[in-house]
Amino acid sequence: MEKRDYYEVLGVSKSATQDEIKAAYKKMAIKYHPDRNPGNKEAEEKFKEAAEAYDVLRDEQKRARYDQFGHAGLHGGAAGGGFSGGMNMDDIFSMFGDIFGGHMGGGFNPFGGFSSGGGRAGQVYRGSDLRIKVKLTLNEVATGCTKKFNIHKYVPCTHCGGSGSEDGQQQTCATCKGSGVVYRTVNFGLGKMQTQQTCQACGGEGSTIKNPCKYCKGEGVVQGEELIEVNIPKGVDNSMVVTVQGKGNAGRRGGVNGDVQVIIEVQEHKDFIRQEQNLVYNLLLSVPTVILGGQVEVPTLEGKVKIKIEPGTQPGKVMRLRGKGLPAVQGYGYGNGDLIVHISVYVPETLNKEERKMVEQLQKSENFAATPTVKNKIFSKFKSLFD
Repeated sequence: MEKRDYYEVLGVSKSATQDEIKAAYKKMAIKYHPDRNPGNKEAEEKFKEAAEAYDVLRDEQKRARYDQFGHAGLHGGAAGGGFSGGMNMDDIFSMFGDIFGGHMGGGFNPFGGFSSGGGRAGQVYRGSDLRIKVKLTLNEVATGCTKKFNIHKYVPCTHCGGSGSEDGQQQTCATCKGSGVVYRTVNFGLGKMQTQQTCQACGGEGSTIKNPCKYCKGEGVVQGEELIEVNIPKGVDNSMVVTVQGKGNAGRRGGVNGDVQVIIEVQEHKDFIRQEQNLVYNLLLSVPTVILGGQVEVPTLEGKVKIKIEPGTQPGKVMRLRGKGLPAVQGYGYGNGDLIVHISVYVPETLNKEERKMVEQLQKSENFAATPTVKNKIFSKFKSLFD
């Protein structure tokens, strides 16, 4: 199942401070705590999901990689979250127990009441994120590149300046008196619980518009388009996400713009297979070449280079050209990977009479016989591939 966005999991914006992230996690941890939801598997999964999100977003390095490349940026050699293998409850309580005051969580008393926080007056809307895919060649991955896209999205209404109001005037909400929230107290036998909800009359803004803009219907945004430029760093891989902040949909009524998430899709190369930073190339040689040796050309991303084939080279031999692979993403790693050349040998499927006669002569030669010593030598090399 595809992981949800960590900011969405905790219900915070991408510009949230560490205090806001910590407070949001505490709220989620208390809400889905196993002591409060005994036997509820769905609550347990949400409890773990919130802990995983907090583990990444509380760490500035992990958060920076996640903001840049999404979940894919936390895998492989990157310093990802500690939940890649799935942490159990003891791990979570051990790591984050101080967040909610021990095993049950401070601030929650099932018989004394619980409040989820302060009001939302002056709420600022955030525009939604946009996602686009970009196809890259291995050469573009090796050097990095710049891509331009013309995207359709919501932009601020020019008629009302994004306010949503025809005359630019707003009035205090009569329902919540400008607080943006309404409160209610619930009796459940052994005590009372006070809860707060977003005011439905004003949507949590604390104010309402008397004369909505006739062009945007009071939303403050209309359909438009924009040409954006995306700088793709070198070394990116499939499914990584490059985020362009502030270029997504405009927020309602003067709110904050969302982001554009550019999903990387690397095209297959005709010669190379990618293995993280390394490139793998299958070098097909003729029988005479591996017997006699010589120089042959192999391709790299920078052009062809010559390598020496030793006489008697065996099929399956691996040669490594240092630094001829791909770079690490934005310095997260050490230098370039390698070009790994696998030697294979082409055996003709058909022979003419003269060729067959020559091969039959070779077959009689003791030097071409697969002796036990030769078999053991080749088997040792073959076995080493699996060690």
